[in-house]
Amino acid sequence: MNDFLEILTHGRRFKAAVKELSVEELKEVAVKLEKIIVEREQLEEELKKANAERDAEIEKIRQQMEAIGLSVEDLGAVKAAPKKRAPRPPKYEITVDGQLVQWTGQGRMPTVFKNEIDNGRKIEDFLIK
Repeated sequence: MNDFLEILTHGRRFKAAVKELSVEELKEVAVKLEKIIVEREQLEEELKKANAERDAEIEKIRQQMEAIGLSVEDLGAVKAAPKKRAPRPPKYEITVDGQLVQWTGQGRMPTVFKNEIDNGRKIEDFLIK
């Protein structure tokens, strides 16, 4: 579609692309393009009208708020940050040198667990009961 737009918007390319068309075919293309232009203008006009009405309503509400002494902050318009999910509970634990090390079982395995597994223990040995 990008090539089509380049041809359509470039004068010489467009002229070369339509050189095979007859005058009648060119007039049909012009009528179709004019119809598209009119529809687009109507759509833009409707959008402008809708935005103007919306802006007028916003201004009316702003004036009412100002009259009674309210501000946007009073309405709580500040969005709260999305809540983070609760941390995953630990699934495995081991005590090394009097220090408790816990692991959820997700992500990279802590070195203390890896060392114990390399020494012949099983991961199931560290499950929290």
